[in-house]
Amino acid sequence: MIELYETQRAMRNMRKAAMQRGVIAILDVGSSKIACLVLRFDGNEHAKEIDGIGSLAGQSGFRVIGAATTRSRGVKFGEISAMAETERAIRTAIQAAQKMANIRVDHVIACFSGAGPRSYGLEGKVELEGQTVSEQDVGRVLSACDVPDFGEGREVLHAQPVNFALDHRSGLQDPRGQMGQVLATDMHMLTVDALAVQNLAYCVKRCDLELAGVASSAYVSGISALVEDEQELGSACIDFGGGATGVSIFMKKHMIAADAVRIGGDHVTGDISMGLQIPMATAERIKTFYGGVVATGMDDREKIDIGGDTGDWEHDRRTVSRAELIGIMRPRVEEILEEVRARLDAAGFDHLPSQQIVLTGGASQIPGLDGLASKILGHQVRLGRPMRVHGLPQAATGPGFASAVGLCLFAAHPQDEWWDFAIPVERYPARSLKRAVKWFRDNW
Repeated sequence: MIELYETQRAMRNMRKAAMQRGVIAILDVGSSKIACLVLRFDGNEHAKEIDGIGSLAGQSGFRVIGAATTRSRGVKFGEISAMAETERAIRTAIQAAQKMANIRVDHVIACFSGAGPRSYGLEGKVELEGQTVSEQDVGRVLSACDVPDFGEGREVLHAQPVNFALDHRSGLQDPRGQMGQVLATDMHMLTVDALAVQNLAYCVKRCDLELAGVASSAYVSGISALVEDEQELGSACIDFGGGATGVSIFMKKHMIAADAVRIGGDHVTGDISMGLQIPMATAERIKTFYGGVVATGMDDREKIDIGGDTGDWEHDRRTVSRAELIGIMRPRVEEILEEVRARLDAAGFDHLPSQQIVLTGGASQIPGLDGLASKILGHQVRLGRPMRVHGLPQAATGPGFASAVGLCLFAAHPQDEWWDFAIPVERYPARSLKRAVKWFRDNW
């Protein structure tokens, strides 16, 4: 745990160094595409926080000066499955973005989906040493949170304080400088499969780049696709990717739960490929141009030329009606939405004051998906596009770039996390002692 805390602190420092240099790259490692954006910061980071109050992570304005995408290789279900292939794809995307920006990039912030995310809600409480809350007190209360035993082979990806309470006043965003006796906090912790993070970090290192931060795609998609009121009142963002579908729930502008379903748009393409006996590339084209999930009376008469280059004239001249295509696609889309509903129910989404659901991600562009989703999920559903950011090319404004744009916002305005605060030295041995006692009790 301590080693991880130090690693995350080191990545935060690297991010600050990159921002002082003024350039950083954003890398969205997905199952269907790898997107890279190069950001230039305008340096209002140097207008230091007044009297030490403000976001500890430091905020900055930015502009996109380079963008590139390439077809993803070696990534399945949002996790790296072939290191050399993925390395080549990342190099291709980074080099094209650097060429467009006409500048060399050393630091990247990456996001990925999948990796079996699990959410935990933790709470901690400490008595204040002085009259007012200091940064040390915030560090103490965060380290006082009793971290559960989340299992071997898992890593903490995000650990964010979502609420502070001072004596009897709850709902504080930033308690620093306020007077009171007892400080309490609620922290949301997201753990993922450690191997997925390590593989990504190693892959970035093989590309001769420094990793300045990692984030969950579900989280950053929510940052970019949800409007401010939705983040405040409570809503869910469903990121329909190629290999995995991310689910994140926001409340009071903080993520309070996240999950992932290991099915995505690529599985719909696979169904079309098997159902019509055609290659994946042709299936993807047919899905993009003619796909849908709601059949009408006209669809029986609309014929789609499948085409092909097998050399068998009869086989290559086949046509299929749009109704048949919808009949292949709809069951898989329904399966994804049923899984998403199970995840939302498990997270207690029904108890939020507002229950807006926003669909984003590349596969959310299937016509009629929002209507089907509102039927299955039973809530208001809208299609979300990422926020506009300065310099973003028109090609990168679609729902498929929600996580890349969200990662830009995350890089420029990161929310405070556990590792932004210094843990008091006395907490170090206490944690290891507690672990030793637990080990002794479990083994004797």
